[in-house]
Amino acid sequence: MLRVAEQYAGTDTGLQRRANEDSLLARAPLFVVADGMGGAQAGEVASKIAVESFRSGLPERSSPEEALAASALAANARIHSLSRENAEHAGMGTTLTAVYVGEQEIAIAHVGDSRAYCLRDGELLRLTDDHSLVDELIREGRLTPEEAEDHPQRSIITRALGPEETVEIDTRSFRARPGDVYLVCSDGLTSMVSEERLTEILSQRAGDRLRDTGEALIAEANRAGGRDNITVILVRLEDVEPGSAGAPLGGEALGENNHPTRVERPVGARGRGSPEARSAVARAAGGGAAPVVRRRPRRPEREPEGGRDGHGRRRRRGVLAALAVLAVLGLVVAGGYVAAQSVYFVGTDARGLVTMYRGLPYQLPGGIKLYSSYYVSGVGASTLSPARRGAVLDHKWLSEKEAGSLLHSIELEQLSE
Repeated sequence: MLRVAEQYAGTDTGLQRRANEDSLLARAPLFVVADGMGGAQAGEVASKIAVESFRSGLPERSSPEEALAASALAANARIHSLSRENAEHAGMGTTLTAVYVGEQEIAIAHVGDSRAYCLRDGELLRLTDDHSLVDELIREGRLTPEEAEDHPQRSIITRALGPEETVEIDTRSFRARPGDVYLVCSDGLTSMVSEERLTEILSQRAGDRLRDTGEALIAEANRAGGRDNITVILVRLEDVEPGSAGAPLGGEALGENNHPTRVERPVGARGRGSPEARSAVARAAGGGAAPVVRRRPRRPEREPEGGRDGHGRRRRRGVLAALAVLAVLGLVVAGGYVAAQSVYFVGTDARGLVTMYRGLPYQLPGGIKLYSSYYVSGVGASTLSPARRGAVLDHKWLSEKEAGSLLHSIELEQLSE
């Protein structure tokens, strides 16, 4: 039979948020991550309610999948009811990923875009599907994973606990093995760190304490920008004889943890070249590259026609032409910037709240955005109906008055429901 040999749980506010709306529960054999959303700290309320629903454990009379789903549905009912009773909590919701470790299998209940992974034999296996707009577009073949990384609607989730009276819970079970390492995390990690990099960190630290590995993952997300709250749970399994004593926890036994973990952040960023790229460079360096022979240029036997003065005049004309081109480009850029300041569109911010932006809905190479946040509503995009969400978040160019009226109508609809 299997048991939890070691576990780690940590959460960090990140570098761009003032509050942490993530909540977690790490009490073997049950592990839960919830990522809240909603204005006025409503997201924090929603995620805590979700975790509270699992705090008493799972009833033994049900299968693990059924018990996980029942707890998730109970959380949904509580969050939805509170959001209807309190205007400050209107539209609040939370993601949920819960993992239960059984004797031979792990069971998962999942809603939203938090994730669960399994590291097995050096391969990172993703165990959950994101309930997000971009992930649905990827599954339909209308968007590539590369396009999804910078998609302006990448923060919109299509399913969560709380916004609707009823919600569909994904449940699955997987055969587990001794030595498996399971990662449960919020999107504050996966939106900052690629799956390739996650695999690299987890594989390189396979022999380390999970605490060191977990803090390395959080530090990596912060090095990449730390745009969101970051929550990480790591669990390592081992095989024991039936009837053995209770499962020991490697290092420090951790219960629920809703406070940020202090993570040492090194100054500067490390290079992120892939192992393949680094090995290719090493092979080239060790392969005996041909030496570079520097030859002294031959002096011409006579001056070119026109002499030095002709050459100087041509160089001056080239410089003047280049300056003229730069001046024209500067005027074009300045004109485009001025024009962009009179254009608005509606989208979502990093928390999934409907937001009014000023500028054009585009991002240039290098992460240069042609827009800035102008007004953030308290309405979560996931609370809108699919038809309404598609009509509102189409990034159509609007005037300030049109965009403001649209957000005002959305907020009035939310309050009248």
